Amino acid sequence: MQFLGYRRPDGQIGTRNYVGVISTVVCANEVAEDIARQVEGAVSFTHHQGCCQTPVDIKRVNDVLIGLGKNPNLAAVLLVSLGCESTAVNEVAEEIRRSGKQVEVVGLQEIGGAARTKAEGMLIVQKMVAEASSLKREKCGVEDIVLGLKCGSSDTTQGLSATPVIGCVSDRIVEAGGTAILGEITEFIGAEHIVAKHAATKEIGEQILNLVARMENRAKAVGCDMRGGQPTGGNIKGGLTTIEEKSLGAIAKGGTAPIQAVYEYGVKPDANGLVVMDSPGREPEILTGLAAAGCNLIAFATGRGAPQGFPFVPVVKLTGNARTWDRLRDHMDLSVAGVIEGSESLVQAGNRLFDTIVKVAEGQKTKAEITGYTRAMDIYVTGPVI
Repeated sequence: MQFLGYRRPDGQIGTRNYVGVISTVVCANEVAEDIARQVEGAVSFTHHQGCCQTPVDIKRVNDVLIGLGKNPNLAAVLLVSLGCESTAVNEVAEEIRRSGKQVEVVGLQEIGGAARTKAEGMLIVQKMVAEASSLKREKCGVEDIVLGLKCGSSDTTQGLSATPVIGCVSDRIVEAGGTAILGEITEFIGAEHIVAKHAATKEIGEQILNLVARMENRAKAVGCDMRGGQPTGGNIKGGLTTIEEKSLGAIAKGGTAPIQAVYEYGVKPDANGLVVMDSPGREPEILTGLAAAGCNLIAFATGRGAPQGFPFVPVVKLTGNARTWDRLRDHMDLSVAGVIEGSESLVQAGNRLFDTIVKVAEGQKTKAEITGYTRAMDIYVTGPVI
């Protein structure tokens, strides 16, 4: 099956054609948002990082901003800087340019405040959008889809319907030569041995187990047990009683394909097929990580109804909970409640989700895009602010 996408100079395929206005530090967020808000065809990405952090986390911020700028759903990028942040702004800009995109930088301290920076930034972005609007969609294959896999606000319906439906689609995309990225390492806990068995090699399986151990040790280092925060209060209200129950549902979205590689947070895979990326389960951080890793589309299963999308990567929301579909229709793109009700098989629901993903890849808007519920994002860091 084919879809129409935007072919970028570096060979990646975009499902969207935005100009990205990316803040390089928390202090520049408002300016980045205001610039994008004033120019149709522009979107902003903001976060709470970029200054007074350990070197390992500043490197993480630099790498993630580079990955976001290189995401194929962006045609060009404006970086909005304060001027004194720890982020290596010029290096970030230069690395994004290596993908063949136009990248410009504006700085509040250099230009002379927010008002002047907004004015200059808007003029730059207007020109970028005009140039991007001349680009045409081209025929692309399913192998060009890089699908992020996510679940959230889980309940008892999720692991029986929505996540295995995503697993069916993941398998189909992988079989066609595409890529699917599975994260949420916190939600491997108790089922990590099952995930490891899906690894293509013993070494990859050991890497998966090490990721889970590392995630748990981060909590233990501050005197906490990960199981005190997972399952969440909302998960428990939804009928889940243990982290093992939640994890068994969460890992189902990876399908049955062998796992080909393991990557750090936000790293773009150099292997096709199903891969694992280190990340937490919380929406703002994992969605950012998937976008930085090059996902051009994300499938998101939710039981009780998680509303978040992402600024420039479409997020398809599906639920297997008929009540959630009825009550949160303005956030849900697809109901697979028929799986539990017995009117539809997992394969049939997977085919409908696949068809929806292809339509979204070609430009059909998701509910999150329509409502603008896309802005509360952040970058996952591991150390203290200093």
